[in-house]
Amino acid sequence: MANVIDITGLPPERIVFSPSPLAELGAALHVLSEPGHHPGLHGWATATASGLKPDLADRLHEADFLWRSSRSDLLLPAEPGATLAEELDALDRIDDETFVAAAFEIACSSYGQPVPSPLVDAGERARAREMASARGPKQAAFVNRMLEDPDGLRVWLRRLLEDCDRAFFADTWQRVRIQLAADARHKAELLRHKGLGEALAATSAALSVAPGEGGGRRILVDKLAGGETTAAGQGVTLIPTTFGWPHLLVVYAPGRRPVIQYPIAAPDLPPPAALELVQRRMDALAHPMRMRLCRSLARGPHTTGELADGCGITPPEVSRHIAVMKKAGLLTTRRRGRYVLHQLELSAVARLGSDFLESVLR
Repeated sequence: MANVIDITGLPPERIVFSPSPLAELGAALHVLSEPGHHPGLHGWATATASGLKPDLADRLHEADFLWRSSRSDLLLPAEPGATLAEELDALDRIDDETFVAAAFEIACSSYGQPVPSPLVDAGERARAREMASARGPKQAAFVNRMLEDPDGLRVWLRRLLEDCDRAFFADTWQRVRIQLAADARHKAELLRHKGLGEALAATSAALSVAPGEGGGRRILVDKLAGGETTAAGQGVTLIPTTFGWPHLLVVYAPGRRPVIQYPIAAPDLPPPAALELVQRRMDALAHPMRMRLCRSLARGPHTTGELADGCGITPPEVSRHIAVMKKAGLLTTRRRGRYVLHQLELSAVARLGSDFLESVLR
């Protein structure tokens, strides 16, 4: 499964790598809401949360559906600005219907599907209120305020983001902006000199270029959630973040330039495993007999005959199980004379838990 961005006929200069203060603030707010997703940032999240004034913490909780489980399109600008104020000014220029639709899209409708604005459509307004109510009184109150007074709520939200900037984000942005700009320049140079495939491979192992229909091209984003959009006539924006791992975000509202926010790779983190490989490994280990084989293979190298004797099954049955586990990359095999010895790849099994978590959070 993957998100697909059709880039057929798109000139390379329409693919832009750029940091965004607003996108980085959105990523930071997500870390504060879900620190369990980001174990490497526990220290930052704890220190920042403990320093928030109660009023600011309460207001963040009221609006956190914009960044907690998914990221609102409002927080991932298709045309990043140089400063947070510049990007907030651009948000102010969006009309109310577009703004409200983007705010509700992740929580009150099916993402990527064109729906009427709840400001003008009574059925969509009722559905937005019903879905917001299911998420608790704070989100219900937030949705009601936006439906009844969108201008007032937009002012409230901008003030909230500006207060976050004063409370903690301005210092954070000064610390990370040079690193983000350097990463974006590096990826842009790869795109210019080595092509999109090399640039995406350096950006994330979950990004790739694939052929499309009729000789076209597509960007594939390896995620459990699937979807399709086009960048024709618009382009693609890729935004680096220091707060992202393990998330790789894609936003592609109808008629909007697709945006990908990618985490800057940390040198001590292995590249993410492909979703297909994670599923293959879990399927391989789910079989009761292969679990029994793992018990022996984890303790040392064994031949097919030894495994057959130990488990009470025939050598051909063992061979079939071994083939499944080898295809999943769970075994190492070496020859000793006329014997072939198999052993469990402990590092691959140990990684499986974190690979699975990274896959579902990506």
